Formats: sequence, structure tokens, C-alpha cells
Amino acid sequence: MFVDDFKPTDFTLTVQTPQLWRVAFNNPPVNVIGTAMIRDLKLLLTELETNTTVNAVVFESADPDFFLAHWDLAANPAETEALPSPTGYAAWVDVLVRLSHLPAVTISAIRGIARGAGSEFILATDVRFASFEKAILGQMEVGFTALPGGGAAGRLPALVGRGRSFEILLSGEDYSAELAEKYGYVNRAIPDAEFSAFIDAWALRVSRWDRRVIADIKHYVNKYTLLADEEFPPQSDAFWASAGRPAFQSINEQLFERGLQTRGALEYDLGAQVGAIFPRDVTDA
Repeated sequence: MFVDDFKPTDFTLTVQTPQLWRVAFNNPPVNVIGTAMIRDLKLLLTELETNTTVNAVVFESADPDFFLAHWDLAANPAETEALPSPTGYAAWVDVLVRLSHLPAVTISAIRGIARGAGSEFILATDVRFASFEKAILGQMEVGFTALPGGGAAGRLPALVGRGRSFEILLSGEDYSAELAEKYGYVNRAIPDAEFSAFIDAWALRVSRWDRRVIADIKHYVNKYTLLADEEFPPQSDAFWASAGRPAFQSINEQLFERGLQTRGALEYDLGAQVGAIFPRDVTDA
């Protein structure tokens, strides 16, 4: 049985009911998205793509401060890209495209920070609920001299509109749950004291619906709101092209010197901090 044999390292999988599964990210110190997490997400997606019982999946975090901080900027890209890709796309694009097409309803329960690739993950899910006090969202890649590689520029406009997509992507700033709800970045911001009970009740309710009706609803909403899959790989290519340039590498190096990917002030305030870092004297190609 899949659940008995599946042993992910950076998240836990819990079967709440046969129709409702829960995934809790747990990759200390700040829940970055690295090769091991990508590998295990791909395995989970493969199961969910053919599973005929699961109607809803809640994605949450075991860390109350960090949902998914961002991509692991210390990881070896070659190792990640060597993982199997059923779509033929780059590793992260493969995960997000497949996530957006799952037959089950996918629910992001955001308590803590979801930036960069973490924000891209929630954008690829069907529904996003945020803790009013604890959720923070943002796409800070512009501060690294890069376009978001996981399709944020393709998914945000359907949720927040053209102007606010530019605002989010060009500012690189953090957005509170209150403002994210106002913009449509998340469906709803819920007081943290009520958050867990709300998620439990909403997810359980949805998981009990007829599977055929869920499939029909997802089909037609996706038909009118999702970009074609082939629109996303060029964004990934643009990100990796930027990541290879000296300016990106200089900023990345300086941020690691200041505590990137450690549980400190920089990660908590990265949306603001990235705007204060500039490339050292480099010759950018």
C-alpha cells in the first residue's frame, strides 16, 4: 500500500480519512524546497494522479513560522533536474503543472511564510487559506535579478489581475494575509485561533462530495483560468539563465553571509532585506 511504503523525509503524509489526506512540510530550519522534497513530491503526485479514493489534499506546515520559505538556494540544480519528469519539464515546473491538474482538490493552509517557490506552490493549488496573523506571502525573485521560475507570472494574473501582478512581482515585497485576501492572492484570511478548525471543517466537507462532481468543477474552472502547460517552461528557463549570471550569484552570496536559510532576522524579513542588497562589482554577461 502506498501510504505504508511511502517514507518522505521533508514532509509527513497523514490519512485523515480515505477521502482526505494531509501533507505537513517539515524541513528545518525554515522549510526550504530542496531536492529531497522535490523527489518526494513527485512520488506523491504520481500516486494522486491515479488514486480513485482521495478527493482532497491539505498542504500545511509543521513549522508555524514558515510554510515554505523558498527554493533551496544552496542545492545542486543538477541533482534536482536529474529526477524523473513525466511532463518532460524542469523539476519544479513538473511538480507545479502536475499539482495544478490533480483530480483531488488541493488546499493550501498557510500559517507562516510562503515566499518565492513557496508562493508558487500555493498558487498552483486550487484553494488558498491563510492565517490572518501568521501568513506572509511574496515573490522576492526580482531582488535576486530574476524572474520567478515556477510560473508566478502566469498564475497570479488570473487571481489578482494584471496591475496587482506587476505590483507583487516588481516590488519583491512581503504581503500580509490581510492584503493578500484583499488582492485575491489567497481566498480568505482567517484568525489564527480559528484557523485549524476552519481548515479541518472545510476540507472534510469538500472531501465528502461525489468524485465525479469534483472532477467536473475542476475541469471547467481549469479550462477557463489555467494557462496552457507549455507556457511555464520558458519562465523556468529565464530564471535559471538569471541564476547563472554574476549579479544573481553576488546577491545570493551576500544573503548567505547575512543568514539566508537560517532561522534568523533575514529570513523573517527577506522581502524587505532583499531590496537592500545590490550586486558587488561584477561584470554581468
